[in-house]
Amino acid sequence: MEITTLGKAGEPVNVEAEHTMAKRVAVIGAGVSGLSSIKCCLDEGLEPTCFERSDDIGGLWKFTESPEDGMTRVYRSLVTNVCKEMSCYSDFPFQEDYPNFMNQRQFWDYLHKFAQHFDLLKYIHFKTTVCSVTKHPEFSETGQWEVITETEGKQERAVFDAVMVCTGHFLSPRFPLESFPGIHKFKGQILHSQEYKIPEGFQDKRVLVIGLGNTGGDIAVELSRTAAQVLLSTRTGAWVISRSSYGGYPLNMMITRRFYTLIQRVLPSCFLMWIQERQMNRRLNHENYGLSITKGRKTKFVVNDELPTCILCGTVTMKNGVREFTETTAVFEDGTVEENIDVVIFTTGYTYSFPFLEEPLKSLCVKKMFLYKLVFPLNLERATLAIIGFLSTKGSILVGTELQARWATRVFKGLCEIPPSQKLMAEAIKKEQLIKRGVIKDTSEDKLDYIPYMDDLAASIGTKPSIPFLFLTDPRLAWEVFFGPCTSYQYRLVGPGKWEGARNAILTQWDRTLKPLKTRLLPEPPKSAPTLHTLKAWGTLVLFASLLLIYKSSVCLNLMPGKLRTEFSLS
Repeated sequence: MEITTLGKAGEPVNVEAEHTMAKRVAVIGAGVSGLSSIKCCLDEGLEPTCFERSDDIGGLWKFTESPEDGMTRVYRSLVTNVCKEMSCYSDFPFQEDYPNFMNQRQFWDYLHKFAQHFDLLKYIHFKTTVCSVTKHPEFSETGQWEVITETEGKQERAVFDAVMVCTGHFLSPRFPLESFPGIHKFKGQILHSQEYKIPEGFQDKRVLVIGLGNTGGDIAVELSRTAAQVLLSTRTGAWVISRSSYGGYPLNMMITRRFYTLIQRVLPSCFLMWIQERQMNRRLNHENYGLSITKGRKTKFVVNDELPTCILCGTVTMKNGVREFTETTAVFEDGTVEENIDVVIFTTGYTYSFPFLEEPLKSLCVKKMFLYKLVFPLNLERATLAIIGFLSTKGSILVGTELQARWATRVFKGLCEIPPSQKLMAEAIKKEQLIKRGVIKDTSEDKLDYIPYMDDLAASIGTKPSIPFLFLTDPRLAWEVFFGPCTSYQYRLVGPGKWEGARNAILTQWDRTLKPLKTRLLPEPPKSAPTLHTLKAWGTLVLFASLLLIYKSSVCLNLMPGKLRTEFSLS
């Protein structure tokens, strides 16, 4: 194939020419992470060129009836499990009339609005596959990369000053057939959740779904409406939580708060676990429903509002892990047998893959332990390659990837520094050895605590809000930042990339939350009647004053002479 050199807007360039203009950055993928990376490059005065192998933006959020070129896409019925205020770009809130939890079409529409608002589309080369990303011969001095791409059978080469890999988690399906003896004898249909799109075609069939995660729960619930029977197999169990909290407010907004994070740091982990289990089982006794987590397994949460009801109604049956298959039968670890299985759907996740990278960089990047703050590979002497979106947090991935991109572009410009690669690599190797010896546990694959990770990145950029300073200068805003939901707008209040609309976005976030719910107007209560909010406020003040008086009284009593204190107490 002919190989030419690609420049901005596809124009040939002299790869040996000295870079006197803005640094050129290759962005691989135009999904959630890729879009934010393009924008962050522009915000920092860098020159992005994005390569997207499909014909549109959105990554896995672009629905197609069948897998396109092996790309992972969402199924049609998918609904977000993080509410809109907790999962938007930090300077581009959702429209107030958007529902709090959106379907695929609504979220994809939001991504299009974001791209159009910031004029990102002109930087994207569609239907272009990245074939290889290799170090430039003078990498040790320049940190540059050679990128070979292919568009309609024609290959092109370009040199970039930095590369942002935004391909995410869902590139290669994990299909562990070797872990299921007899699966090759099975005569029914076998597929991975990547291939599942719509429930049509499963009518009156007995379906076995293997894997209890968000995807497994969603598919089991949807198929329970059309299939003759759905069996949901899990080896670990999970805590099943709802999208809504007490009072019907979005759960994410109620629990993702700085105040709670502070409490969690102070209280013992065993006590927190005990409280968590009590709260989880108060709504739903997980043991009765066959959902409780197997002893010794890691804690796992699944967001699903309908699964408990389906189990209660018998349309979904919980089963243990599969021990083996026969031609039409599944034998489970507890010895039970289910016959006449028509379809087996593996919702067993994905394996990490960066096929365009060269070894040993390719193997190292799939190990999160060897990525500094989950972004920069430790073995590179120049930090000009960033992995964006390769993370799993107890919160919105979109918000996390945006902050990663903001930090990475600052590093590319030399405005943020990272420790020497030799030091970081030595520390990672030492940690890996301790894990192999069983001295410490490997937590690299655990979900990250959302606020601590975000604050860590923000502190590196200089955008972490100072709570004490806010309480002194803007008490109303400080109250919302500390006691309210930790939304992405908080990281636009100060520092590089400061957004003038951040304060207002924080103070009006509950308005946008309640707006789509206010579709039926109700008569207002009489103004003379005290509201519950007022009563709560006064009650809090009275309680605080009472505690203060009790404290002062005890202090005064302790300061009295012994005899006088005794007489005072008796009186």
